[in-house]
Amino acid sequence: MTVGVVIPALNEEATIDAVVAAVPRRVTDEIVVVDNGSSDRTAQVAGGAGAKVVREERRGYGAACARGLASLSQAVEVVVFLDGDGSQDPREMEVLLTPIERGEADLVLGIRQRGAAAHPIHARVGNWVVTTLLRWRYGLRLSDIPPFRAIRRSLLAELRMREMTYGWPVEMVVRVARRGRRIVEVPVTHRPRLGGQSKVAGTFWGSLKAGCAFLTVALRAQD
Repeated sequence: MTVGVVIPALNEEATIDAVVAAVPRRVTDEIVVVDNGSSDRTAQVAGGAGAKVVREERRGYGAACARGLASLSQAVEVVVFLDGDGSQDPREMEVLLTPIERGEADLVLGIRQRGAAAHPIHARVGNWVVTTLLRWRYGLRLSDIPPFRAIRRSLLAELRMREMTYGWPVEMVVRVARRGRRIVEVPVTHRPRLGGQSKVAGTFWGSLKAGCAFLTVALRAQD
């Protein structure tokens, strides 16, 4: 199973080297860090750590993920997404990949259970609201809408993702569910970011903007 890792990053100079270094090479074929317009040395540090670095000038989490996906070679069969701030442990990638490798899942979500207190209360409340809405609207019984996830490349190509901002993770889940494909949750460690400032959960307003994007995508009919 050929695996590519996509790491969107914006001003993560303090953390990106540790994140790239922790990606387990025994199960990873490609690592792409997407510099989403950083004003610091994120790109140089990521390149020095061994990642392929591409730049996406359009600001937005979804835009960065889409750019990273497009930068992977066609040989990649499974794509792993994770953040560049160190709040997820890349060494746990194999936990996400195992259900896909066994043919038990098409999308695997790394739910933030162990160490979840590291996630701010306002972000956890917003997450609960979104998962409750997804249960009501789509019958999805999910515990989390996490950034750490693995998905089959062929399925991702079918989804025709459009959301280029914070709503990308929700849109992916909804589109996979509407196609009747298998979504599996596995617990992973969640910890405080290794350095720098969060653009989303670190501030109330950042969380509010992300929450609004999540809700908008969850409410919008997906084809």
